[in-house]
Amino acid sequence: MRIYTKSGDDGTTGLLYGGRVSKADLATDAYGSTDEAVAVLGLARALAGDSAAKEEILRLQRELFVVGADLATNPDERERLEPGVSLVTPGMVERLESEIDRIVTENPLPTEFVVPGANLPSAVLDVARSVVRRAERRVVELQSASRMVNPEAVRYLNRLSDLLFVLARRAAGGEEPASR
Repeated sequence: MRIYTKSGDDGTTGLLYGGRVSKADLATDAYGSTDEAVAVLGLARALAGDSAAKEEILRLQRELFVVGADLATNPDERERLEPGVSLVTPGMVERLESEIDRIVTENPLPTEFVVPGANLPSAVLDVARSVVRRAERRVVELQSASRMVNPEAVRYLNRLSDLLFVLARRAAGGEEPASR
């Protein structure tokens, strides 16, 4: 099997359930940014110290594939999406909120802005957070252009960036300097 299809040589890419759009399309940029977040989280997972952290990050990577599928679907075929598989659900957002609350209870957040980079795992989580924030901005831009966007996808990306922030602070172990 070859990885290349040559069908994208004309500057277009395929949508889930058919159709093609420009590789410069707002939707392509939005789900491309989620793909970048998956890759950065892969680096975070490789650097994670314990198996529980690795499993958590892997689950987040898999959920970002759901976000990507939701965003990459042909708008005329959205009824074919499967909740939690290719469609972001309220339950996915709620799980992130519960995880954030649990971690913050165990590891209170600093009261001022921090300068990331206490160690490599926390720094990579902060890079992942910033990539997720960019993905969120791209999805909001898509929504602002009156394109079909699942509001749960926006909520998910917003909560995911919050979760990555608290995961980075936990990984730093309180060793981060304040911004001032």
